[in-house]
Amino acid sequence: MPGRKSKIAGWILSVLLAAFLILGSASGKFTEFEGKDEMFDHLGYSSEVMVKIGVVEVIAALLFVIPRTGFLGAVLLTAYLGGATATHVRVGDPFLFPVIMGVVVWIAFGLRRPEVFSLAIGSPTSQPIATNEPT
Repeated sequence: MPGRKSKIAGWILSVLLAAFLILGSASGKFTEFEGKDEMFDHLGYSSEVMVKIGVVEVIAALLFVIPRTGFLGAVLLTAYLGGATATHVRVGDPFLFPVIMGVVVWIAFGLRRPEVFSLAIGSPTSQPIATNEPT
């Protein structure tokens, strides 16, 4: 069944993405290492601010992998990665990686929730989407 395989692929991609963001990216904002202050200074942020940014990153990644809050997590990760992109553009660093990560967030979420792809391309979904608006 292709729908089931897509959902499994979406969940695998989502978990890998969240693990990378939490373990690979956010953890560096919480730990001490040589050159940390210089790296953050280059980006224009203090270590104290980077800890707060790391907290936001962890929360958004966790919300992304919780089924009921996945959409909110995807939106917050998109905003977070947009900020990362802007920061790298501002200081003249390569900025393609956070853009790619943002695209992967929505691909992963779309595989988990196929109606996201239908909404993105403007085609009708196969199932009605629940809304709070009266019909």
